[in-house]
Amino acid sequence: MTGEWVRRGGTPAAPSSGRLKPLGLKEVTLRPGFWQQRQETNRAASFDHIEHWLTTSGWLSNFEHATARQGREFSDSEIYKYLEALAWANDPALEDRFQAIVATLANAQDPDGYLNTNFGRPGQAPRYSDLEWGHELYCFGHLIQAGVARARAHGRDELVEVAIRAADHVCDVFGPGGIASVCGHAEIEPALAELYRVTGDRRYLDQAKLFIDRRGHQVLGDIEFGRAYFQDDVPIRDAKSLRGHAVRATYLASGAVDVAVETGDDELLDAVAGQWATAVARRTYLTGGMGSRHQDEAFGEDWMLSPDRSYSETCAGVGSIMLAWRLLLARGEARYADLIERTLFNVIATSPADDGRRFFYTNTLHQRVPGAEPPAGQLVPRAASSLRAPWFAVSCCPTNLARTFASLAGYLATADDDGVQIHQYTAASIDTGDIALEIDTAYPADGRVTVRIVRAPETPFTLTLRVPHWADGATVDGAPVAAGYVPVRRRFTAGESVTLDLAVRPRLTFPDSRIDGVRGCVAVERGPVVYCLESVDLVNVDFESIHIDSGSTLIDGDGDGDGDGVVVVTGRAGVPADGSWPYGTRGDGAGVAVEIPLRPYHRWARRGPSTMRVWVPTTD
Repeated sequence: MTGEWVRRGGTPAAPSSGRLKPLGLKEVTLRPGFWQQRQETNRAASFDHIEHWLTTSGWLSNFEHATARQGREFSDSEIYKYLEALAWANDPALEDRFQAIVATLANAQDPDGYLNTNFGRPGQAPRYSDLEWGHELYCFGHLIQAGVARARAHGRDELVEVAIRAADHVCDVFGPGGIASVCGHAEIEPALAELYRVTGDRRYLDQAKLFIDRRGHQVLGDIEFGRAYFQDDVPIRDAKSLRGHAVRATYLASGAVDVAVETGDDELLDAVAGQWATAVARRTYLTGGMGSRHQDEAFGEDWMLSPDRSYSETCAGVGSIMLAWRLLLARGEARYADLIERTLFNVIATSPADDGRRFFYTNTLHQRVPGAEPPAGQLVPRAASSLRAPWFAVSCCPTNLARTFASLAGYLATADDDGVQIHQYTAASIDTGDIALEIDTAYPADGRVTVRIVRAPETPFTLTLRVPHWADGATVDGAPVAAGYVPVRRRFTAGESVTLDLAVRPRLTFPDSRIDGVRGCVAVERGPVVYCLESVDLVNVDFESIHIDSGSTLIDGDGDGDGDGVVVVTGRAGVPADGSWPYGTRGDGAGVAVEIPLRPYHRWARRGPSTMRVWVPTTD
């Protein structure tokens, strides 16, 4: 199967069964548009930027047995995620740098397969002496995922061998009769399941299942945040929602879906799907962001979604996409693709700067002070920067973005025995089997998506298009269609096309009244894009006093290829209090009538320091 994936270009997740089959990175090609621009910036700028920081920070030289190790206990994983990004890019121009790093890793790996720069060397703590915080298995997980990417995109080589030796070591040490515990940070679970899919070696799947089954039985020590922080409080099958550290939770759930699919464990799959549904319904921000607690980077309780305290880590967005994609492949339900779209446009697209050299680690929905942009050479704490920063002491997000953008084409479409399904809309070409398609669209600036048939079989097939849940009034070739998946089945001929028209227009969105932090507020969305109010668009107006008229007519000024236009609503700018007491009465109609411009949230802070808010109080 590895040779088949090399021909097809590889794919991030390749379950052996399920409702839908993923396509390879050679079968789906991004064309000029919203996402190709970001993918190209990733390849042309972010790769160099990341390698520069991995080198100057000393994290890469840690593998050369430097006497003074640099970076946090998990810094090895950033090299592995960078290698995964290079593997998915599969660019001959990047091959020399890829091979140089792999040679360094291979030289540092111990004969038994162990590879970690923070444990086991003279003067360091023993191996596996801190499973709660040490991240050894977490780092192995990212190493193995890099090996999986290389095997699928390029073929079996030295990195794949390094990853296999590491996986064998994990199975030897943590298998039956070994250390009966898990890692405080999930990641090894989906990695081992994917390595099983690459090699066919059942040992890796069995070990992933063993880690899944152990989790939740208090095998790790308790900590100040409680065992829920690393999902060791209750067994996965008994949990009702995603909880604890948001990245750990989504990675663990991804591994659980992988194990469930490969072992035919419907009970486990149902449990994870139910946890996902609860978390989306009660613990997810309008942007798709997950994680509302700063102290432990964790999900809060139900409805704990205050915008100014949103943590919404970029890596949690990556983990959310990983999980929703696996559930989509397993069950084929449009709601999973809907959340992927929301997260892509409002978390993944928001984090990197236009030049690909600065990033948001956290993604607040309400910035109260303008903040300051860190100098280009400054490393900052992960959540300390109010604007995009060049690098972080915990720099998991830039490398996670790099591997996501590099493999992004793999999330656009799938196939089954009946045809092709298109889940995400951007200009692209699809060429799989005897079907070839071209997608033309300026989405999300415009809602027209034209799918042209380039090559088709002699027999009928089904072209399936996703209509997002927000797209009232959608049509396919002029016929009204409802939200969800719309199948178009017939014998197609080369040159004909199918046109999906989505009503991409601004709309007001109201929150569930149980979300205390935004009660009495309203947000503006346009298609899949969340909008926000920025102080740089207001002149001589008190930013915090702005109220939107909930009956406002929205004026749509959008239309360029990047969805960077403005939506104008009507509202009022309140009269500031006298400063002696912040409470009192307000007469009806208080304040001055104003027109309020809003711009895409993913564009915020690209025009300099500003205050910002997504949820704006109403005049009601």
